Amino acid sequence: MTILVLDPRWPDMLPVSVAQRIRGPVEFTMEVPVSVRWDLADAPDGPCPWLLTTNEADEVVRERVAKGEHVERVPSLEDPVHQAVSVMHAARTRGQWERSMTHETLLPYLHEETEELAAAITDNEGDEALRKELSDVLLQVLFHAEIAAERGAFGFAEVAQGFVDKMKARSPYLFDGSSGPIDADTQDRLWQEAKAKGN
Repeated sequence: MTILVLDPRWPDMLPVSVAQRIRGPVEFTMEVPVSVRWDLADAPDGPCPWLLTTNEADEVVRERVAKGEHVERVPSLEDPVHQAVSVMHAARTRGQWERSMTHETLLPYLHEETEELAAAITDNEGDEALRKELSDVLLQVLFHAEIAAERGAFGFAEVAQGFVDKMKARSPYLFDGSSGPIDADTQDRLWQEAKAKGN
């Protein structure tokens, strides 16, 4: 049997190279959407059954993995941003210290990490130090977004979308299909106009 782990964000998105190899019988764990089941209802017969899931912690999946069944994951699960969000969620779910943190109690860590980032830049510590300090600041953003997600306010995706929305308002030339350089005066004017409108 082959276990195919789908991306829970986009369970309907099967890479063509994978979809072409799925030969029945096809089984699904309970959370897999009906739309995916319908899409694969006509999968041709084949010698090896498939189990599709979005939840590697599902008991059936874990049992089959323990038996040595082959596991494949859709490529989007290897996205480092998705992995970072997933790791932060797991840390907040499982770690007593992480669970005890609030936006307020995290503030000293945010200050510390931004100061260390600034020091790495001003002291010209090099690219590896810069990457490390940026990842420490990202940890703080992920942490705050996870806390907000728990209360149903927003998650990391909404934070990222907020950045995109701000750039659409303040730098519309990045989204209008144009190319070529934009002079600094135009950039500043567009930025200030959008900022004055609250964007």
